[in-house]
Amino acid sequence: MTQRLDAELAARGLARSRSHATTLVEEGRVTVAGRVASKPSIKVESSTEIAVVDADHYVSRGAHKLIGALDGFGIRVDGRTALDMGASTGGFTQVLRERGADPVLAVDVGHGQLAPLIALDAGVRVVEGYNVRYMTAESLAEASGVDTAPSVITGDLSFISLTQVLPAVAEVAAPDADIVLLVKPQFEVGRSKIGGGVVTDAGLRADAVLEVLFTAKDLGLGTLGVLPSPIHGTHGNVETLIHIAPGRGSDPTEWKREIERACE
Repeated sequence: MTQRLDAELAARGLARSRSHATTLVEEGRVTVAGRVASKPSIKVESSTEIAVVDADHYVSRGAHKLIGALDGFGIRVDGRTALDMGASTGGFTQVLRERGADPVLAVDVGHGQLAPLIALDAGVRVVEGYNVRYMTAESLAEASGVDTAPSVITGDLSFISLTQVLPAVAEVAAPDADIVLLVKPQFEVGRSKIGGGVVTDAGLRADAVLEVLFTAKDLGLGTLGVLPSPIHGTHGNVETLIHIAPGRGSDPTEWKREIERACE
């Protein structure tokens, strides 16, 4: 029988779902008859040799983005309440838990995406169907069962500009919070400036980061650091990690050189 690769991966138990299978293919982790699969829609036989390459124990490659941020910015999370926005399969949440954050509020607008390994962790509070754009301290506490304001906030969000989320982030953050966000240029610059889903202009990528940082500044969140993501995003987009905090940090204009380097 012939069917799509993503469906076959799910049927064989090599992926949790077809959407997970699509992610694996996009990450270049699926081989078909010994060759890296190019699309989740290609047709395969039930007898075709299919393999998934697992590089490490993390539930998503996104984990390495947060590892790079925490190490690069020198942020310790042990013993702190953390909020992971856009948790998805749980890569960021996994890193936060491994480094001692307790509890971690794994928040996502979707349902059923968190890997079972992460969802079953007693130190993780799973909050599904929750849109962080409209987040308040009260609604977050009610949804998670945790009254403590998060002193670590991370975000790997898609299909929304961070400028729309930052007001809510500023409201719920603890006074001593460290906020680490992944700036994805394809969701910041506008559709007219994207070719094939990729922002190829380094200047536009830098402008996107500055726009996010200036929005943060207007909300009382200063800039403490800017780094290039250690791995590219979907379709090869160059992404940038930012470290901001309430009542600390400096003006975004002081980070222009670092931003330009990060967006090259």
